[in-house]
Amino acid sequence: MATRLKEKYLAEAVPALQQKFGYKNVMEIPRLEKIIINIGLGDCKDNAKAFETAISELAQISGQKPLVTKAKKSIANFKVREGMNVGAKVTLRGARMEQFMDKLVSIALPRVRDFSGVSTKAFDGRGNYALGVREQLIFPEIDYDKVEKIRGMEMIFVTTAKTDEEAKELLSLLGMPFAR
Repeated sequence: MATRLKEKYLAEAVPALQQKFGYKNVMEIPRLEKIIINIGLGDCKDNAKAFETAISELAQISGQKPLVTKAKKSIANFKVREGMNVGAKVTLRGARMEQFMDKLVSIALPRVRDFSGVSTKAFDGRGNYALGVREQLIFPEIDYDKVEKIRGMEMIFVTTAKTDEEAKELLSLLGMPFAR
């Protein structure tokens, strides 16, 4: 069973991209490869309960168990030792990625206060897009009453596009609301 985003990609995005950029081969057409969601949890390195709560919230949002990231180096000024838990990340691919992207553009982003679109300056030059969110409350899975601390997160959209222009066109055809 194809997801809504997959159907939208095949029905609308593929023909539009092929017409705009003149691809000869179907395999040249850019597609979304993976979405990486990352949360920095350095502030709760001493508080195990807060760390577990943040990880469970990320699991609820993504529908997948997060990978705990560890500090690579010791940094005395931040009271961080090598090997300490400092964050969590999830890499979404396939159907889970499509469901997350659909949920993000149709439900979560419209819930952001004073939202006027996402920045067009967050492309990396190789067709990947980075999006930062200030609070996890925009996702419908998070229960407002059970949130201990408002946390931000970064999302990286990795595409097979070769240029930023192609990636921007792909993401906007998939529903990403870019600011004018």
